[in-house]
Amino acid sequence: MFKIKTYNKISKSGLEAFDDKYTIGDEVENADGAIVRSAVLHDEVFPASLKAIARAGAGTNNIPIEKCSEQGIVVFNTPGANANAVKELVIAGLLISSRRVISGIEWTKTLKGEGEAVAKLVEKGKGAFTGPEIKGKSLGVIGLGAIGVMVANAANHLGMKVYGYDPYLSVKSAWNLNHNAVYINDINEIFAKCDYITIHVPLTDSTKNLVNAATIAKMKDGVRILNFSRAGLVNSADIKAALESGKVAAYVTDFPTEEVLDVDGVIAIPHLGASTPESEDNCASMAANELIDYIENGNIVNSVNLPEVTMPRSGEHRICVIHKNIPNMITAIAGIFASDGVNIENMLNKSRGDYAYTMLDTCAADTAAVAEKIAAIDGVIKVRVI
Repeated sequence: MFKIKTYNKISKSGLEAFDDKYTIGDEVENADGAIVRSAVLHDEVFPASLKAIARAGAGTNNIPIEKCSEQGIVVFNTPGANANAVKELVIAGLLISSRRVISGIEWTKTLKGEGEAVAKLVEKGKGAFTGPEIKGKSLGVIGLGAIGVMVANAANHLGMKVYGYDPYLSVKSAWNLNHNAVYINDINEIFAKCDYITIHVPLTDSTKNLVNAATIAKMKDGVRILNFSRAGLVNSADIKAALESGKVAAYVTDFPTEEVLDVDGVIAIPHLGASTPESEDNCASMAANELIDYIENGNIVNSVNLPEVTMPRSGEHRICVIHKNIPNMITAIAGIFASDGVNIENMLNKSRGDYAYTMLDTCAADTAAVAEKIAAIDGVIKVRVI
């Protein structure tokens, strides 16, 4: 039996992936795996039994990644599971940044009580809420991951001229990107060419304050900026100043902060990007299947702290080793098999930054003894036998 701890209310549909070998709940102790949505785990004390944490979503800021790596806990996320939900909200953001629909709706409410005069007042006042169409305008998409590509393709179908920028563009994203989109190698071209700019990159030291006074100065007058990734990607003071001067016509964000609330030109959405039942189901299902494959087979897919490693089973037992990415580690591990006269049926090793992962299949009867000796190697963090 395996135990899965849930830190938030997780979609029942997603949890159906677990069969009767699993016990699931928020009161589970000594869990083998955990699923989390928004709960902050930085102060959590993880049990020695914990093998993996799956985040039902893309961002992992609420999980102490380095601490997990040091303890041999694999951290998964679910890239692409909520991409369509976010894409749809971004398209809505494009439209409401232009057409002033929200301002118009709020103004219309003030006409309550005017009786038969409402129709005439509407016709008289609607001119204050005019705004441009997005068809024929240029959209710059910064970050061409699962969400960015879907946004780019949808905008293209709506008649926009799409420019995309991503220095880490994957082969999969390149294949999925509409052929009409123009790939840009220099982000400054995005700033200079685009009427609308939407950001779809993670928040890191290199992307923090990506939109600031200096980058805004390179943009077109009246540019409209959309941020459905993280608040810290846009400097709040600088965007406020740009809105006040008219340099930026509108700022749409799914990550409101105190500084931008109730600022003219800001459309603040309460983090609704992935708030659809379909998205929650998809994320939970993907997270559950990632945990199952790792717990039962040792395979790692969509990890944020360890390399992607998958290998078909070819022996009666599989030994999985999380270790530091240091010289001679493979030699030391293989040496233990050799000294014990144990044959390795198949082996795969990959590294990611300071950490590495090795899977070894064997038909040996006494794998526990081999695993115990491997665990004693300097630099080995966690060993388990499946």
